[in-house]
Order: sequence, then C-alpha cells, then structure tokens
Amino acid sequence: MTASAPLDPATILNRCVQLAQGGQLAEARQQAAEALATGPADPLPFLAFCGMVCARMGDLEAAANYLAQAHEKRPQDITIACNLIATLNEAGQQQAALEIASAELAAADRSLRVARYRAFLAQQLEQFDDAIPAYEMILASTPNDFECWNNLGNARSGLGDFAGAVDALQRAVDLDPGAAPARLNLGAALLADGREADAIAMFEGIAQDFPFDTQALNQLYIHYKQQGLQNEAMEVLQRAVSRDPDSAELQIKLGAEYSVLRDTKAAEAAYRRALALNPLEIDGYLGLAIQYEHTNREDLFAPLIAEARGRGVDDASLAFIGALELRRQKRFEEALAKLDAIPDDIELVRTAHMRATLLDRLGQSDEAYAAFAHVNAMLVETPTDPLARAAELRRKLGEEIALLEPSWLDSWQAAEISDPRPDPVFLVGFPRSGTTLLDTILMGHPDTVVMEEQPPLNHVEEKFGGIEALPDMDSATIMAARAAYFAEVDALQPVAPGQMLVDKSPLFLYRLPLIRRLFPNARVILALRHPCDVVLSCLMSNFRLNPAMANFLRLEDAADFYDLCFTHWQASRDLFPGNIHALKYEDLVEDVSGQVRPLLDWLGLDWHENVLDHTSTARSRDLITTASYSQVVEPIYRRASGRWTRYRKHLEPALPKLAPWIASLGYDPVDDAV
Repeated sequence: MTASAPLDPATILNRCVQLAQGGQLAEARQQAAEALATGPADPLPFLAFCGMVCARMGDLEAAANYLAQAHEKRPQDITIACNLIATLNEAGQQQAALEIASAELAAADRSLRVARYRAFLAQQLEQFDDAIPAYEMILASTPNDFECWNNLGNARSGLGDFAGAVDALQRAVDLDPGAAPARLNLGAALLADGREADAIAMFEGIAQDFPFDTQALNQLYIHYKQQGLQNEAMEVLQRAVSRDPDSAELQIKLGAEYSVLRDTKAAEAAYRRALALNPLEIDGYLGLAIQYEHTNREDLFAPLIAEARGRGVDDASLAFIGALELRRQKRFEEALAKLDAIPDDIELVRTAHMRATLLDRLGQSDEAYAAFAHVNAMLVETPTDPLARAAELRRKLGEEIALLEPSWLDSWQAAEISDPRPDPVFLVGFPRSGTTLLDTILMGHPDTVVMEEQPPLNHVEEKFGGIEALPDMDSATIMAARAAYFAEVDALQPVAPGQMLVDKSPLFLYRLPLIRRLFPNARVILALRHPCDVVLSCLMSNFRLNPAMANFLRLEDAADFYDLCFTHWQASRDLFPGNIHALKYEDLVEDVSGQVRPLLDWLGLDWHENVLDHTSTARSRDLITTASYSQVVEPIYRRASGRWTRYRKHLEPALPKLAPWIASLGYDPVDDAV
C-alpha cells in the first residue's frame, strides 16, 4: 500500500482557514504552524495567517512576531502592514506601530488605512508634527471627514498652532454643528488663540444648546478661575451644579469656591453633599478638614477620621487629616512621619507646605527653607501665571510712586465732605507684620467692629478710577464713593451707632492717598515688624495667589515688593502725615497691655480687659482669613521675633534691598544680628 502524497501548501492553508472560520482557532493555528515548520517555498501566507489567528486568540506577542516576519518579506502589502500596526497598538507598543505606519507607506496606500493609523498613533504619542501631515493627506482625498478635521484641530493645538487649530475645528463644526465635543475643542482653541470673547460665546452657545450638559460650563469655570474672575467662576459653577446636583465632583468644586469666598457653612454643606453622594469621596473629607483647620476646630479631626474609616476610606487617604491633628497637638515629629504615608495624589501642595512648617518648628532651618522653596516652585507652575501678575503689580506701584509729589497733591480739586458716618479706622502693614493679632485684640473691645480683609475699598477704587482719578474727584464724586463703600460694609459687617469700624487689610499700606481722599479724618494704624522676619514669613506662607501674594514665591520678588510698598507708604506719608499710629510687633508681644493701652487712648476708646484675652476672641471667630489663623488662638509667643537670623544665609541676597528699611524703621543693623 503506497503512502498518500503530502498536501500542497494551498490545500493546507485552505483547511486552516476553514478551521478558523468554524471557531477552531487553536487547531487552525497548530496546523498552520506545523506547515510553516516544514519550510514551504512561500511562507508568507502562513506567517500572515498565523499572525491573524494569534491576534484573534489574544496572543499578541506571537501575533506581532508572525506579522513582523510577514511584513519584512512583503513590506508594501497594506493588509499585512495594517494587521501588524493594529496588533502592536493593541499590545501597547504604539511607537513600534507608528514606525510601521511610516509616511512612505501611508503615501503608497490609496485606501488611506495606513495614513489613518499613522495620524491616530502619532497623536496618541503627542508627536503632532507627524500626525498633522497624515490628517492633511486624508483630508486631501476626503474633505468632508468630520472626525479628521476635529483631530487635525486638536493636533495643531498640541503643536501650538492655535490659529490653524481654529480653522480645522471650525470646519469640523460646520460639517456637524450638533457635535458638542468638536465645539468644546473649538472653544478651547479660541481661548488659546487669544479670542476670549469668541470662546466664551462658543461655550455659552453649547450650554444653551445642550441644557443637561455641564462640560461647557465647566470649561468656562476653569477659564474664569485662571483669570482670577471669582464671581464669574462661581456663577457658572452654580449653573453647572443646578444641571447636575447629584455630581459629587461638582459639589467638591462648589465647596472649594465657597471656601475661597469665606462662606464656611456653605462650603461644609457642599462637602457634606458630596459625601452623601459618594461616601468614599476623599476630597470631601479633606475639604471638611481644611474648613475645621481654618476655623480652629481641631477637635473635629478625630471624629471626621473615624467617620471616614467607618465608611471604608483607607488609612493612607486619611493620613493628611491625621497629620493636621498631630501638628495641632504639637507632636511635630509624629506629624512629619505621618506625611510619608500621604499618597502623591492627595493635597500635594498642602502636604509639602506642612512638611516645611514642621521642619521649621523642629529647628531644621536649612531643610525647612529648601522645603518652602520647593512649595513655591510648585506654585510658580500654576496656570494663572503668578510671576507675571506679580511683576505687573510691582510695575504699577512704581508708576504710582512717581506720582507722589507735592505738585500732584496741589493739583487736587478742593472738596467738602458732609457725611454723618464717621470715617473708619484702617489697620495696615506688610503681610505677616502682626495685623491679625492686632485685629483680634481690637475685636475684643465691645465698641469696635473689625472688618478683616474685605473688598469694599478695592471695589470703590476700581469703580471710581484708581489713584490717577484722585485729583479730579469733586465733592459729589467723593460722597458717591463713600456711599458705595459704606453700602458694601453694611452688607458684610454691619456697624451699630456708636461702634468704631476698623477696616483691616495689610496692603492698604499703598492705599493711603485713596484713604485720605475719601476719608480725610481716618485714623491709620501701621503694624510694623522686622523687614527680614516679614519677608521670610511671607515666603513661608501658603497664600492664595492674587497679584500681591504672588510676589512671595521668590525671595528677590518679595524683597522688591517690600521695598516698593514702603517706598509708596513713605512718599504717601510725606504728603499725608497726620493721624497715623505705628506699633511694632516685637514690642506688642513683649508687653501687650503697655502697647494696647496707648493705642486705645489714641483711638478714643475706653480701656476694656477683654482686649487682653485675644485667645478667647479668636476662638469665638467663625473664620480667620489670614495665614495666622492657627497662631492667634495660642498664647502670645516670642518665637517668631528674630526668626530670620536662623535663615540669615538664605536671606543674604535680599539684605541690600531690606537694609535701608531696617535702619529707617529703627531696627538694629543686620551686621549686629546674631
């Protein structure tokens, strides 16, 4: 009996195909591999088939190996190349897939499949200069391809060609006006291209056309936040929340915004709502903890941690709150150790700042300064461009200082003020000069109402034209400005008849001309502290980055800002010398009664013992809005006086700028500091 003749390769391949079509992939793969092992004259069909079957079986490594061999043998075969590209992409090897989907192969492929793969892969890899020609190749043949126009626009944005991105995305929107994602992309490109009004109109249009969607409103919220437009940001966020009140993410944002607006109760309500929607939402617990921290309710940390644990939140996520509690208990080394347990995605900046403050309290000055510098470097990278905004404020102060000459004052129109409301008292001073301690002491007097860092005077300045408008203000304009100021005060901090309003805002330090124009009889308390101590303390504080506070991200900017502020103050004081009472922090902490009694006499207030119980006053406050919130509930301490000497070598570059003010304010020369 003779042996049957071996099957020819075509028959074997046909049988393998039938097995695969019947779902017998493993058998098909085995037979094809066995045939391939015999060394057929043309192995290409078996390599391509094995690659296809292995891919369907999920064995991507084997599939890529077979298909790579097939592609090497016939590099211009578009089907083999596309199968290899798809397999490599699915295996997570996007760069290798892009190398197969070369520009040359894409140009040779009339079907445009390779070009589509190339464009997609290059964009995924953010290699936009490769993606853009591929999309343009596709659109040259299929000019109505909506998806390609949209993707081309995004790729151009990625390469920084925002005008080109707008053109491409506008084509996409013209092809499909109902596609919200393309319109969102167009809005973002318009913003990046500097066309703010068009972008806002685009986002508002999307919000109107899609009344149940929140994405456009969220884009507007982000834009307004980056521009520092707090009221506008809050308005669009509230609209988004009204559309999706069951979004825990939106409730978290709402809590954060109420916190910025100093509405503690509303912030806590939003965080509680978020936790009701999602008991594992760690940002809800963190938001509540930060509210408790800023309102000195540290006794609520432990119950909050217990509540979160009871709902299944892991210990690592709660380590930040635990560190806050340990710091309040002055267990600084334990708090520092606790920070190591905090995941990197939880309160990164606050964690870094707490580490720096703990190192400072432990006396590790070099490590602390490096840690504070690290925090500030992180903040420099925020999208609001804080360094540019800080520089613009310094430039503006320089322009204002140039105005402050006797001839400028001589140009003021004469004006008479007839107003039954007494002028406020203004408490000013460079940040971290003890203004919060002073305002808390004054709050303890029953005949005072202290308004802490609120915007009425700033709003009046914006409305009536700033320092340049002061010479031309007549009596009617001044009376209108006063009325606007007091209307805002009444809404924020009502003042009963016979009570004295104290408007505390440190950087009204450079608003003395405005104060004197509107309130010529106002008394001004100037809080002073050693220039090196205040600059150091400002560098160490985690302020909200408005244009003024952004000056404290770098030592050189902080020193320049200090110099400009006091140059402005001194020039203004030369023009308006009266009704000013200066008080040094160092003297206050040494002898509170001896410093406060003369201050009350100067203000025309009777002595009251409550002013000495500042810790009880601080505890009774709902929210302390300054960086001193935790310090004013402690007994008065002296550790902050002269702290700068521990950091002298780090402050050395700023001493030439600060030395004249150290001498002018009556402090010992820096050469005498130990």
